[in-house]
Amino acid sequence: MYFLSGWPKRLRCPLETLEQPLHIQTDPQRAFFAVLAPSQLSIWYSRPSVLIVSYKELSKPASQFGPYKQAEWRPDSTMIAVSTANGYILFFDIPSSRDKYLYEPVYPKGSPHVKGTPRYKEEQCAPSLTLEMKKVLDLQASITSLQSMLEDLLVATADGLLHLIHWDGMTNGRKAINLSTVPFSVDLQSSRGSFLGFEDIHIKDMEYCATLDGFAAVFNDGRVGFITPVSSRFTAEQLRGVWAQDVFDGTCVAVNNKYRLMAFGCANGSVQVYTIDNSTGAMQLSHKLELTPKQYPDIWNKTGPVKLMRWSPDNCVVMVTWECGGLSLWSVFGAQLICTLGGDFAYRSDGTKKDPLKISSMSWGSEGYHLWVIDGNCSLNAGCDIDTKNEAHQLGILQFQFIKSALTANTCMSNQEQVLLQGEDRLYLNCGDATQAQNPRSASAHSDHKPIRERGPFLEGSLDSQGLSTLLGHRHWHVVQIHSTYLESNWPIRFSAIDKLGQNVAVVGKFGFAHYSLLTKKWKLFGNITQEQNMIVTGGIAWWNDFIVLACYNLSDRQEELRIYLRTSNLDNAFAHVTKVQAETLLLSVFRDIVILFRADCSICLYSIERQPEGPNPTASIQVLQEVSMSRYIPHPFLVVSVTLTSVRTETGISLKMPQQACEAESIMLNLAGQLIMVQRDRSGPQIREKDSSPNQRKLLPFCAPVVLAQSVENVWTTCRANKQKRHLLEALWLSCGGSGMKVWLPLFPRDHRKPHSFLSRRIMLPFHINIYPLAVLFEDALVLGAVNDTVLYDCLYTHSSARQHLEVLFPFCIVERTSQIYLHHILRQLLVRNLGEQALLLAHSCATLPYFPHVLELMLHEVLEEEATSREPIPDPLLPTVAKFITEFPLFLQTVVHCARKTEYALWNYLFAAVGNPKDLFEECLMAQDLDTAASYLIILQNMEVPAVSRQHATLLFNTALEQGKWDLCRHMIRFLKAIGSGESETPPPTPTTQEPSSTGGFEFFRHRSISLSQSAENPPNKFNLQKTLSMPSGPSGKRWSKDSDCAENMYIDMMLWRHARRLLEEIRLKDLGCFAAQLGFELIGWLCKERARAARVEDFVIALKRLHKDFLWPFPVIPACSVNSPFKNGKYKTAVGEQLLKSQSADSFLNVEMDTGVSSAPQSHSWLSTINSSQRDMDTVSSHGPHMQDAFLSPLFNKGDECSIGSATDLTETSSIVDGDWTMVDENISTLSLTQSELEHISLELASKGPHKSQVQLRYLLHIFMEAGCLDWCIIIGLILRESSIINQVFILMQSSDADGEIWQNIKTGLHAVDRWASTDCPGYKPFLNVIKPQLQKLSEISEEQVQPEAFQPVNPCKVTEQASPRAEESRSLTCHSTSPQSDSGSNSVSRHEEDMSGAEEEDPLQEGSYECTVS
Repeated sequence: MYFLSGWPKRLRCPLETLEQPLHIQTDPQRAFFAVLAPSQLSIWYSRPSVLIVSYKELSKPASQFGPYKQAEWRPDSTMIAVSTANGYILFFDIPSSRDKYLYEPVYPKGSPHVKGTPRYKEEQCAPSLTLEMKKVLDLQASITSLQSMLEDLLVATADGLLHLIHWDGMTNGRKAINLSTVPFSVDLQSSRGSFLGFEDIHIKDMEYCATLDGFAAVFNDGRVGFITPVSSRFTAEQLRGVWAQDVFDGTCVAVNNKYRLMAFGCANGSVQVYTIDNSTGAMQLSHKLELTPKQYPDIWNKTGPVKLMRWSPDNCVVMVTWECGGLSLWSVFGAQLICTLGGDFAYRSDGTKKDPLKISSMSWGSEGYHLWVIDGNCSLNAGCDIDTKNEAHQLGILQFQFIKSALTANTCMSNQEQVLLQGEDRLYLNCGDATQAQNPRSASAHSDHKPIRERGPFLEGSLDSQGLSTLLGHRHWHVVQIHSTYLESNWPIRFSAIDKLGQNVAVVGKFGFAHYSLLTKKWKLFGNITQEQNMIVTGGIAWWNDFIVLACYNLSDRQEELRIYLRTSNLDNAFAHVTKVQAETLLLSVFRDIVILFRADCSICLYSIERQPEGPNPTASIQVLQEVSMSRYIPHPFLVVSVTLTSVRTETGISLKMPQQACEAESIMLNLAGQLIMVQRDRSGPQIREKDSSPNQRKLLPFCAPVVLAQSVENVWTTCRANKQKRHLLEALWLSCGGSGMKVWLPLFPRDHRKPHSFLSRRIMLPFHINIYPLAVLFEDALVLGAVNDTVLYDCLYTHSSARQHLEVLFPFCIVERTSQIYLHHILRQLLVRNLGEQALLLAHSCATLPYFPHVLELMLHEVLEEEATSREPIPDPLLPTVAKFITEFPLFLQTVVHCARKTEYALWNYLFAAVGNPKDLFEECLMAQDLDTAASYLIILQNMEVPAVSRQHATLLFNTALEQGKWDLCRHMIRFLKAIGSGESETPPPTPTTQEPSSTGGFEFFRHRSISLSQSAENPPNKFNLQKTLSMPSGPSGKRWSKDSDCAENMYIDMMLWRHARRLLEEIRLKDLGCFAAQLGFELIGWLCKERARAARVEDFVIALKRLHKDFLWPFPVIPACSVNSPFKNGKYKTAVGEQLLKSQSADSFLNVEMDTGVSSAPQSHSWLSTINSSQRDMDTVSSHGPHMQDAFLSPLFNKGDECSIGSATDLTETSSIVDGDWTMVDENISTLSLTQSELEHISLELASKGPHKSQVQLRYLLHIFMEAGCLDWCIIIGLILRESSIINQVFILMQSSDADGEIWQNIKTGLHAVDRWASTDCPGYKPFLNVIKPQLQKLSEISEEQVQPEAFQPVNPCKVTEQASPRAEESRSLTCHSTSPQSDSGSNSVSRHEEDMSGAEEEDPLQEGSYECTVS
């Protein structure tokens, strides 16, 4: 509503002789303010804040009159009356010397400002005024209160008299009224009231209320009352008084004319707000304003008595201050907006307490943008403010600045979904940047102003209106600076409005108006300034599509008008559509294509508005539809706060049959001084059928008598849209009721179009509390938008003692932040309380697509649980079982319950689970529903509620399921959890699975901590690959304990489960899953495989294993090309040595060299690499695993049978060494001049097609390496077969003959290969060429194994490998390369992890992705 902005400012006075002020009073127009000092009266101009004139009393009369006390302005601002301590009233005349100004603006040369504009000077410069004392009146008793009342001045004195004095200083011939003769009673109906009866009773404070025609008074004994003339004459005989029965400690009073409220400050620090009962005339307590111990535990009962209260100029808020200091701001019906007794206002940044600001007087500035405050502390010790003589004198007058909601002045904004705040020179919008807000809805929704806006299926994030992302996107406001040219002559801004799409805003100042487009970032002002200065907008301003609708008074024609301007044309009356109006318009609102005006004669007029497209500039025409007189029901037109048309009505049954009628203008909503009155159309008479009537007659149904819907209403929100899916929310009426929260008038629909129950009301009013002040309602999204004051301390910047009095030190910097709140759970709960569960379900299902719907259910459950479980008295009819049953209707039931439990203290769990069910059952339901993350949360509940054995049993169940499903993060948590149970660490439950530590490499961190030298033998894996080295395991105490107690039973228990899972994966030939499992959980795969070599790690059926690997790794089966007869590889140009070498380049260590930046070109510089195949092999490997193109294009040529490698083949590599360098332009002529025929191209493309995805290749090589180290040679053979690389097979054969290989393994391999050969012959001939290549080795090996020949005989196959066999046990690692000589050895760790990433990412990919790998030939 109202929000503090920035720091307060302190006024400086040019006069050194000025005394410290003690009272401040703005004039009725709030253009000037008077400042009283003990013997001085000064008049200041409010904008800019400059001193105009000061009157100093001479010492002799000053001692006679006594110090000045209070001042009161005459309603036309031409006189001022000042009361003094000795009972005198001084009347000062303020003649204005015309055309004389104290300050003139100076403009730079060539500026557009012209001095000839009408009223130019008085707007921009302070007028010159003089002060003349006209009359002195001696009332012979000290004056306690001074109040201007129409043409008279009402003065209360300490001798119990009321004086009615005319402004010319005459007593008007009426004698003073003695209060003891005024009868007082509880209400005005009682025939005779009692008199005050005591001589010494007098009025301490009073204020006149024009709309109640009387004045509220506080007596010196603390009683409060209301005094009103029974007839029009203000004499003692005609006055009657009414007591407020419960107040005996009143201190001060402030009256709200618009809402007919009287606020009485009390000595206990609270404010009691009363209203007058219309029927009896009694005083009724409306509400209280008091600080709560919950919000202000330190100060709530130590504020002292209320000292001052002031209602804002628009009567929307009241400012309250106490004797002990501090300011607090409250809305009309008691919502607290600001209080300076807590937070940064009360405490410094170092935590010490500040002295609160003590206020001796305050007054609101124009339109409520400023509050003038006299600092009581400065008045007491004036010395603190006297600066050096050179500087201007610092006054104790502070100016607080406010930003307010556009709703305070322009209530037609209540059907918008944007929050719009207006400051004195800028606007704050929450709709974000309009250039980004070009969303689907804005484009089409209102272009043809369709009566019903349908929403498409709810897409993720495509929320309605401007979209939640725009309306809620960030905390910052979109600030629009109001054009300075317009502000100069039209300050202050009175109204502002934003269009439905949030792309255009309009502002109204003193005269005329201006509008701004957020898309073009440009203002439009009147080209002709005379037109602007000739119109005063009276009833507000509204947007209708591209048109601006406003009601104004035409000064030149002295005529009330209704005008419509087109946004896109120039701002000129020539393009406006003008309609004359009978009486002054007080309020204006637009509903669909109808404009509704409320006029000063208490009548409501409806106009239809229609677009006229013809002509160069489209215009809009207006026709009167209907006039309704409300004078019977409205005592004073000023009391009407807002008027709006709605489609809301009570018979929802009719709107069910005819949904199109739900969009008609069915009723008028009037907010009459906080009472919401609904005037419905009367459908009881003969109905006009649609087709028989012209469109204009259709709307002429008469209105019924008004009905009061609600009390204490500050704002009303309704929408003109319709949405069949969310009818509850869109056809509801939303009310903001100040301190008592919000209310919604909700329609109730029968389910499935059944006949509604006769006993069921058609609508229901549901109250609910929210924590923010509502400024807008997002209907479909079930959100309330608001704003809230926040503060920032800067006192640490000023450390010297001289800076202590800086306002930046005394006050925090105030900012306004956007805020929002969900309200759906409140409504669902209210419906359940009233046994309307069916309606609650309908409403909830319509909102189930909202992104925060799970949160709504959780909030509802949590709030009911907290209330009922912590209640001291037994609850006769608990709501928790109903809420629990309601939540089970939604699939999110299990998550909702567990999230609620995790956020609630342990003591309440038994109460919760008594209502929702046993956590063990809920855990099992989660497992059945495959919702493992939620099951993990239930495990934490079970751990706290059950014995360890039960939680271990359930944890084991979950661990096995998580292993099966490959939920690795969860598995890691479960391992930790089980260890925690085992070591008695039940007091630190594992974190919820939702807060997993993110692993940058996708979880394949197992190899991060392995030494890059992979020459570790399989004999001692435990110390090398201990699990304590894994990153994925939680560090901290549990990690340490793990390594410490690695031989404890709990670890054994977990290891058994891991071994069992690994065994199952191997038996089911799920190698891909096995790789992921090992890498993700840091499972010690090599050591385990060594143990299982003869058992689980043995391949039973080579053919099935081969087929399964093809399927798992998306590896295509090889095919024989039709063109193989003419293959270019038959001729001698391609020596098979090159092919063989290229094959070797893909041997088992290739997984080490994936890094793209390893600097391939450095490899050939050393010529020693020619002598060792291993190093050349590694260099080629860099290429092969670098780019799939190179790899795919040159690898795996088919061999001629019987070709064998020769040692000299290494030299063939020098011819193609440029390939190693990655330089494709310098390839040997033999290759570059080779012209490929069609068949050759086909052959190469076929070769490419027979390769699997690059990722699968990397994963297979990784597994090959693992199996090699573990000595599972049969698996190595299968991987060699699938990769179709004879070098792998050769390597295995060499290992077989060099080591004491198990005869069984050898036999198994031989049988397996024969089986594959048979299978290839019948089912997969593509394998035959490769099997033929390795057949000679197989035969040789089988012969040698029978004869036990020494391995040196096989030197030609791989001479380097043979010479390297230093010890028979090192074969597994030596078969890989020796890394100490590798030029890339330092980058090895990265390359390993890259392979691991590929493996760990594998489980996330869809297993059927063959189509996503495309092969291209470069």
